[in-house]
Amino acid sequence: MNLTAITEFDQVITKHFLDSLSLVKVCDVEQAGRILDVGTGAGFPGIPLKIAFPEVEVVLLDSLNKRVKFLNEVIGQLGLSKITAVHGRAEDFARQKDYREQFDLVVSRAVANLSSLSEYCLPYVKVGGRFVSYKSGKLNEELTAAQKAIHVLGGEAKSRSISSLQEPRTRDRLSASRRGRQRRKSTREKREHRRRSRFSKE
Repeated sequence: MNLTAITEFDQVITKHFLDSLSLVKVCDVEQAGRILDVGTGAGFPGIPLKIAFPEVEVVLLDSLNKRVKFLNEVIGQLGLSKITAVHGRAEDFARQKDYREQFDLVVSRAVANLSSLSEYCLPYVKVGGRFVSYKSGKLNEELTAAQKAIHVLGGEAKSRSISSLQEPRTRDRLSASRRGRQRRKSTREKREHRRRSRFSKE
């Protein structure tokens, strides 16, 4: 099974494991009780984060069942606990109460634009939690295009450029905090508000 085009040992360590762990430069992973890795692929960044922070609960989500089976074998071989690999589509699992708004931290290295990633990932984030997207190069245009989706989903976006733990190249991380969506007022509430405003003016 072809999980990654990077096969050289040193490159795997640098471009997969260390890049996954560079998340520590953006947020305090130890304080995240439950982490979801959306579109995990070969298990990055979820498995390196689990190894580095064994007390954190990790869920790996991927749409390809053969990758999930591989990940479960890896989890068993490594003897890891409090980590599960599940097969499914991000947009489908986000509708389930056991997953929606149930994670302190959601991460993704998936190759997709930020608008799509935000729509897939933010519904999983608890109010007060964070979604972090791993990106290469500059993301100003993507961030601008994703602002509406992030706002509608109750997020507040921040972009941060960091250096990888060993590589001199610069990578970007998009961090979106979940602040919750304001409930829309009903027609009755709007009428009552206008009535009170009219009386207060009199």
